[in-house]
Amino acid sequence: MTQRLYYHDSYLAEFTAKVTAVEGERVYLDRTAFYPTSGGQPHDLGELGGTKVVDVVDEEHRIAHVLSAPPALTPGTEVACRVDWARRFDLMQQHTGQHLLSAVFEELFGHKTVSVHFGDAYSTLDLDAESFPPDGMVRAERRANDVVLENRLVTLEFENAAHASGLRKAVERTGTIRTVTILDIDKSACGGTHVRSTGEIGPVMIRRVEKHKKLSRIEFLCGRRALARARADFDALSAMAAAMTAAIDELPALVVKQAANLHAADAQRRKLADELARHRARERYDETVPGADGVRRIVERAATLDEIRALAQAIAMLPKAVFVGATTSPYAVVLAASEDSGMNAGATLKAALAAHGGRGGGSPRVAQGTVGDAASLEAIVAALEGSGR
Repeated sequence: MTQRLYYHDSYLAEFTAKVTAVEGERVYLDRTAFYPTSGGQPHDLGELGGTKVVDVVDEEHRIAHVLSAPPALTPGTEVACRVDWARRFDLMQQHTGQHLLSAVFEELFGHKTVSVHFGDAYSTLDLDAESFPPDGMVRAERRANDVVLENRLVTLEFENAAHASGLRKAVERTGTIRTVTILDIDKSACGGTHVRSTGEIGPVMIRRVEKHKKLSRIEFLCGRRALARARADFDALSAMAAAMTAAIDELPALVVKQAANLHAADAQRRKLADELARHRARERYDETVPGADGVRRIVERAATLDEIRALAQAIAMLPKAVFVGATTSPYAVVLAASEDSGMNAGATLKAALAAHGGRGGGSPRVAQGTVGDAASLEAIVAALEGSGR
């Protein structure tokens, strides 16, 4: 059985231990400060006997230290071990910060934490609430940071589960449990690593809330992660402000105004593009000689699908007209047919595409599809151009 040193001292980063077994890249020790993946908290990294520890696995009665290469170790050997302290302390900040946030959400709103996840970039907790207002996030963040500034003690105890009282969440385990208490706000059964006081959590930042199934998922950052994210956000805002020759505080109103101007300009652009397409459609229609059946068959190639589609829709509105448009990036074809042309564009194009391994479809008036190469595209264009003659 492996003695779990991290249960008693989360700050123990260097220790010595005796090797009890070696199985390939897996090394087992009589005691360890390496935390295994458990309870949503990722495993520690570091070195064991000079070789990198890349994973730590809880196998119930013993803990496996997975190394980057098979070690030259034998049972009975004493080895020096070092936990990656920067990673360990970061995860301690996130984990204690999560306990604090969960307590705050329950204190302020009565919402319980259903599950948690600690990632390398950000952490999340899921609340039993189908929705959560933005001002609720602000209140929770402010309350959590107030507790951080109060630098409340965080203490560890081992208690009999039957007699443990004041737990935020009831436990189903029996016997001895490990509890983590944040003074006057939270007490939880937990086997993870934690800081000694709330001041060490550092700043708590709630990034966003999103609906997840019937829960509210809260994304948060604590400590150095929160500082790094705040710096990145500030740098991004500064760059935007410089580009727009404005102060950062002016950006929200300026962005709203620019978005409205862009929306109006885009609407005007679409209107002009439609007018241009109608003029080009009439021009191409007038210069095309009708076939024996009185239908004008127009073939057009363009750089973009948007251009082709606009022309196709305009020509479909003209009498006795069939339009075939093609682009090479991607290899795409658009077929349009006026109501009196005698052609169903969707059915005709679908059959032509199927013959060449293409995909697509559409309405009787306008249809679109793609193929895998230029030869197939040219074959389809030729077939459509001659259809119905």
